[in-house]
Amino acid sequence: MLKFVTMNKKVGNILKYCVSILVAAVLLYFAFRNIKWSDFWMALKACRWEYVVLSMLFGALAFYLRGLRWRELLRPIDRSTSRITCFNAINISYLVNLVLPRVGEVVRCGYITSHSRKVAGEDGQSRRLASFDKVLGTAALERSADLVMMAVTLTTFLLFTWNRFGGFFSEKIFSAASGRVTTGKVVLLAVLVAAAALAVWAVVHFADKWKPLKKVKDFCVGLWQGFISCMKMDRAWWFFVLTVLIWGCYLMMSATILWAVQGIDTSMVSSGLASSVEKIQDVGMVDALFLMLAGSLASIVPVPGGFGAFHFIVAGALSSVYGLPFEFGIIFATLSHESQTINQVIWGFVSYVWEHLRRKEAVS
Repeated sequence: MLKFVTMNKKVGNILKYCVSILVAAVLLYFAFRNIKWSDFWMALKACRWEYVVLSMLFGALAFYLRGLRWRELLRPIDRSTSRITCFNAINISYLVNLVLPRVGEVVRCGYITSHSRKVAGEDGQSRRLASFDKVLGTAALERSADLVMMAVTLTTFLLFTWNRFGGFFSEKIFSAASGRVTTGKVVLLAVLVAAAALAVWAVVHFADKWKPLKKVKDFCVGLWQGFISCMKMDRAWWFFVLTVLIWGCYLMMSATILWAVQGIDTSMVSSGLASSVEKIQDVGMVDALFLMLAGSLASIVPVPGGFGAFHFIVAGALSSVYGLPFEFGIIFATLSHESQTINQVIWGFVSYVWEHLRRKEAVS
């Protein structure tokens, strides 16, 4: 029976990943189907690539700062967790997420646990200070911090710029999302919440009577302890500063790509693209922030690495707000997304090699 359930779970995961890849492929098709490839490649050649490289450097800095921020949550659990360990865990998780959405979060938690210091437990058996359940709780909290930051930034941004950018978010994003809410989905959500509450009650009341439930309870307790690790941070202010710095890097990643397309040599592209380049010469940091926020919403779509979703949303934002051709938006989105994808592959590979060499040295 257990073998059957395990096999069904594997089949379910395979189907889920196949659906994610299919969704990404469909979105990429609709985003690129009307692109004139000769103009597309010419625009990429004519842009300011030094700004693209600068964007990648800001991306790498964001990876490192995320590692530092996560370490602040891990320190109350295991103070021996190093900066380089957290940095490598973040990089490897990005690399995994490019292939298997959300799986990278599990991989980075396992990486931290495998590097955690061992101590003797009450039963005499050694255990890791940063157990997987606790680390998973800190990862959930770290992700929640970004969701809160995105919500606060988006709300503040719209309060001051609604007349200019509010139409895009209300018509293209919020309306589309609310249109998918049906009575059936609300009822299903209520049933799931009730089932979750019942499961928690069962775990709490019957954990001492059934060993499998005891394991579930211990896991949930560890998860909760990791999630509330922020209450034990020595430097909560530093966690906040790092969060602001990370989002500052995200803003600069968007701004540098904007500068790259603003600097396209108009003599090398078609008259239509040259006209689009001229139209965006006056846009600045507020516009870069808008494009950053629009692009960040693509992370909600469960596709590998944001492929397709990011391109479609960002190109639509440039077309809707600035009246630019969708094709020009795709050029910006491609430079922005693919430069950071390459960044993730490079640093993920570097961290993977680092880990491989570390293990090889430990064995020898």
